[in-house]
Amino acid sequence: MREETRMSTTTDHDVLIVGAGPVGLMLATELQLAGVRVLVVERRTEPDTALKAGAFNTASAEAFERRGLLSAMEAVAGRQPLRGERKRAPSVGHFGGIQVPADPVDERDPSLRGRGPDWYVQVPQAEVERILGERAAELGVEVRRGVEARGFDVDEDGVTVRLDGGDDVRVAWLVGCDGGRSAVRRRAGFAFPGTDPRITVRQAVGAIEGAEQLGQGWQHTPTGLYIHGPGPGRVRTVELDGPPADREAPVTADEMEASLRRVSGADVRVREITVGTRFTDHARQATSYRRGRVLLCGDAAHVHSPFSGQGLNLGIGDAVNLGWKLAATVQGRAPEGLLDTYTSERHAIGAWVLDWTRAQVAVMRGDAYSRALRDTVTDLLGTRDGATYYVKRISGLWQRYDLGNGHPLVGATMSDLRLDDGTRLSDHTRGGRALLVDLAGDDELSALAKPYADRLELVRGSSNDAGTSGLLIRPDGFVAWASAADASDPAGLEAALTRWLGDTAGGAEEGTAARSFL
Repeated sequence: MREETRMSTTTDHDVLIVGAGPVGLMLATELQLAGVRVLVVERRTEPDTALKAGAFNTASAEAFERRGLLSAMEAVAGRQPLRGERKRAPSVGHFGGIQVPADPVDERDPSLRGRGPDWYVQVPQAEVERILGERAAELGVEVRRGVEARGFDVDEDGVTVRLDGGDDVRVAWLVGCDGGRSAVRRRAGFAFPGTDPRITVRQAVGAIEGAEQLGQGWQHTPTGLYIHGPGPGRVRTVELDGPPADREAPVTADEMEASLRRVSGADVRVREITVGTRFTDHARQATSYRRGRVLLCGDAAHVHSPFSGQGLNLGIGDAVNLGWKLAATVQGRAPEGLLDTYTSERHAIGAWVLDWTRAQVAVMRGDAYSRALRDTVTDLLGTRDGATYYVKRISGLWQRYDLGNGHPLVGATMSDLRLDDGTRLSDHTRGGRALLVDLAGDDELSALAKPYADRLELVRGSSNDAGTSGLLIRPDGFVAWASAADASDPAGLEAALTRWLGDTAGGAEEGTAARSFL
């Protein structure tokens, strides 16, 4: 029941984000860059140090590079910069425990050209969160830790959010970035259909006696799978007997030892663990990522097992897609329906990730049918087409939106093209604005860009590798318009500018009916 006495409502922010994990912080920085006043609240008093994602993929790396964040993350990884030459790893990853060899991958594929040879940056999620937190602080984002959103009321003009301590915060928009068990999603009434869990995965880092009996990498056994490494003392087990009785209980050394013995058959002792987690393969997705003035982003919008490392990357993709669209909406310059394209573009990619993880569970099971399927998939992933398909998927470079125009670049993310002045496209995207690249010295294109100077950066130059004479790149890195290498298309550019950046008179989002979420 709502309290009778409240403190006065504050109106110092346009958007309130619930959750200060990597997705919430990435979204906050995108909004703050665009001049939107952001407040982030996080119930934890300290950053989450649980054992989660250990790397991010190429699509996320390029998103970080567009904002000048990648070099700090690569320094943590201790590897050469994205732009440098790197030695190819023997494997590009796994599918349900099946190692996919690197040698067959066709790096001349149009989606991969110039973006290899490795497809993940090995940086723990906690470090990604730390770097994003530092960037948010530099930009002036207000992050309140140890604060929980207790409820909210939505009306046609905005959202009143009730926080711990009796404060009401009035904002135009509320975004739930509060994870797979999102309170925002539940209170707002988002439908969240999907499939129930069938497996339990436990992982830990600790002191293990008898570890020399364990095989390295993924090991299939009659009772499940286990993984030993990388690094000493790190183990993971996959048991196919349904979800755990209590997902909230801490993972103990005894539990980890019993699971490892059941799956591996080895006489091992887990003396202690420094960190331990468990997860299942439940897979669910909100039917829409928006209900009026409430939006979902990251795991709040979709949950799935982390096999092949798609969760963090999916959330970062959500954040960069939503950020510029919500900013334009807050500032009253969004073209009609722009914010709805957040769901229409990202929902299909989220649905694919859910099926990608379900398919891996299918090849993990120990029955005769799954073993036969696993053998067939192993053969396919060892071919050039199979390995290349896999890399395009796990790297995120397959993702494209139906943005029209017919040019092969439109709808895909643009690679970090080098211009003749020595700069790259990413050098011109630090401010989070759209980018018009004029590679033919076309004054008509430049004239079309002038009315959008507050939301668009014009870059004029040339490049032998572009395959186009002009590009309009959205703030999220996706190409919205491209002209042929030997032709101009000012009419097409004008239509794309209006579609994605609005007319210069601005616009406004529609209101929503009043509702209360307790």
